[in-house]
Amino acid sequence: MWQLFSNSESMKIRFLGTGTSTGIPQIGCHCPVCQSPDERDRRLRCSVAITTGEQQLLIDCTPDFRQQALTIPFKKINGILFTHEHYDHTGGIDDLRPYSCFGPVELFMEEQLEKVVRNRLPYCFSENRYGGIPDIHVQRIDPYHSFQIGALEIIPIRIMHHKLPILGFRIGSFAYLTDVKSIPEAEFEKLRGLDLLVISALRKTEHISHLSLAESLQIIERIAPRRSFLTHFSHEMGLHAEMADELPDGVYPAYDGLEIDL
Repeated sequence: MWQLFSNSESMKIRFLGTGTSTGIPQIGCHCPVCQSPDERDRRLRCSVAITTGEQQLLIDCTPDFRQQALTIPFKKINGILFTHEHYDHTGGIDDLRPYSCFGPVELFMEEQLEKVVRNRLPYCFSENRYGGIPDIHVQRIDPYHSFQIGALEIIPIRIMHHKLPILGFRIGSFAYLTDVKSIPEAEFEKLRGLDLLVISALRKTEHISHLSLAESLQIIERIAPRRSFLTHFSHEMGLHAEMADELPDGVYPAYDGLEIDL
């Protein structure tokens, strides 16, 4: 039985990106979503910043990280939680260079992802380091044990991205689940009593490795959080304003720059 808890400090969640791997607008596309003048329809790759007290955490570090980082205060990043190895969730690690002035940035990831990162960025792990490269340190996650970052307890949630085991995370009454296709039955116990659930919904039609809108809503109904925000949209999901009108009570489409207080 997992001990579910609440943090004593307030927490702010900022959506740094809410788009799928291609982002929105998608290069070369002239559909109504990609041509929309509504800023909420412009979506960078999927990530959030979590602030509580003096601590700042990220979930994933995308190829858009440089652009995303310019929208938040420049201060120490106490840790980055990685969901999985795909490039749209890890491609910004090299842009952590400026944060080296605060000391090593701790990257929390599973063993398989560590192997991928070391292969992609060997110069970050060389014994003969040179100036100007990101100062990073890997902390390996055991997906079945919680861990601490400062005063925060992080509970990993095992989820499936088609056949690829990946991670979601619970911090207090907040949980973040992206790139989901299915959730193993045993993991639902860790998702009881949520105030805020952020979960992906790629598009309205089915996809082999991502939840459709209908599938995401079914999971939300089962978990029954107080409120839910959808993320990781493709342009096939439609216009933000239309989504907002169509979703059931308590479920909202996230957008880049949205901040939520807990």
